[in-house]
Amino acid sequence: MGPVLTQSRAILTIIRPTSFLVPKRSFAHANGKDEEELKKAREWLANFSRNTIPRSICTASFSRSSGPGGQNVNKVNSKATLKVPLISLLPLVPPIIHERLRSSRYLADRSDSLVIQSDEDRKQSSNLESCFSKLYKLIEASAREVIPGETSQEQKDRVKTLKRAEGEGRLKMKKLQSLKKSSRRGSKYDD
Repeated sequence: MGPVLTQSRAILTIIRPTSFLVPKRSFAHANGKDEEELKKAREWLANFSRNTIPRSICTASFSRSSGPGGQNVNKVNSKATLKVPLISLLPLVPPIIHERLRSSRYLADRSDSLVIQSDEDRKQSSNLESCFSKLYKLIEASAREVIPGETSQEQKDRVKTLKRAEGEGRLKMKKLQSLKKSSRRGSKYDD
């Protein structure tokens, strides 16, 4: 919703909606997460790898694949389906990522599990590895979207310098406007 214009007694007033005037806060405080939790999540993400996910929490099943491939498709169970219960996965990842995983496109409707399928290859083992790769990419992408990076001291200093320059420029413009308006006023000693 944009600004609303009202007119009363030849005075034009601009009323801005207050819903957009929200004070700026840091990411951690805006989402109710403290800096310590974000620090732990960043450390977890730095140490996260494909081998971090224990395969014992996953259930793999195989079925017949679809699509081209001749009679081999109808005979061999090469399609891999990986089922990962969220109740087993969520304790292994930081709490900040939980909501993103719960809204994943891989979440099954009836069960509270992530279901990942792969039938890209003709071998069961390759398709199973592809499923684990998709699971790793899902968790990593979710973490990278939610966990903000750390701000370096150089970036903090640059922001301070830019804010200071902006403030000085604003004050300079205000003084110029003031001088302009005061020069328009006539002196009481003018003829």
